[in-house]
Amino acid sequence: MTEQIDKLKNTIAPLRQEIINHKVYSIIKDIDDLRVFMQYHVYAVWDFMSLLKTLQNNLTCTTVPWFPKGSADTRHLINEIVVGEESDVDLNGIRKSHFELYLDAMQQCGADTSKIEKYIDVLKNTGDFNAAFISSETPTEAKEFVDFTFEIIRSDKDYLQAAIFTFGREDLIPGMFVSLVNDICKNFPDSISIFKYYLERHIEVDGDHHSHLALQMTSILCGTNEQFWIEAQQATIASLQKRIDLWNGAYNQIMNKNVAKVNGVLEVESAL
Repeated sequence: MTEQIDKLKNTIAPLRQEIINHKVYSIIKDIDDLRVFMQYHVYAVWDFMSLLKTLQNNLTCTTVPWFPKGSADTRHLINEIVVGEESDVDLNGIRKSHFELYLDAMQQCGADTSKIEKYIDVLKNTGDFNAAFISSETPTEAKEFVDFTFEIIRSDKDYLQAAIFTFGREDLIPGMFVSLVNDICKNFPDSISIFKYYLERHIEVDGDHHSHLALQMTSILCGTNEQFWIEAQQATIASLQKRIDLWNGAYNQIMNKNVAKVNGVLEVESAL
């Protein structure tokens, strides 16, 4: 199984590097830029939770009456990850999911949460994804990102869900971005402290312990089935490409915002 994991890692390495070295990180210079980035990233934080709970539903018994389901090893692995993701602690020691913690971070720094909140509200009340996307004016790249995740969720193939969970979502935040956020936090501690904490928790819990557990889970689910590994690789490649597209969307909006800002300044100066 280690051989299959290594093979998959080697195949997706160029895409992972493209994400880690994405140009969006280099243009985030201040809180305004970070706000735009977060308004895209939040969709990935939210649908990660849906992917996580799908795996828990598929790998454990979540109905009553209870019966043993699947492997006790995968039950243990996914339940341990769920505890950390769904009920972590914030800066004040209050239990929160990582998604709720992310919303707190957005609100603290003044990022617009209205779109993601509208999206969730409509989806919760109607179950209609398209209606939720339209009414919330979700960015196209975020919509396509979420659509792909739910395509994998609806496949009902736990080994694919585990693969994109393991290889498409973990430890993709580069050190340069963490350093940038730390620098902004020094100047604006009352605006960025929660996001800084979120990143620290992501690196400490998700990027290390949970990544190890997820690797074990994927290995168990794919097992010795060569076709499963082929499909897992294809799904992971597609997942990473969707992440690149999401980052491209954030990059383009930040660039457009900054160009508009410069043009606005030039117009004011020319009018003086």
